[in-house]
Amino acid sequence: MVHRDTEDTEVAQMSNHWFWWALSMACVIWYSTITIYVAIKGAGDIKQMLARLGRDRKPDAGES
Repeated sequence: MVHRDTEDTEVAQMSNHWFWWALSMACVIWYSTITIYVAIKGAGDIKQMLARLGRDRKPDAGES
């Protein structure tokens, strides 16, 4: 069981550190946004590269 004094102390500590909590959340959101952006752009680039490779590929004389 948690004592009332402990709960009050934890709430007081978080209210004193609101800036660091907000900064941490901003960093997490920024990192997530960049990660998703890079994943989407990378998938598009890979799709284009594979299409170009398939289009430019010439069959060899020895292949059946």
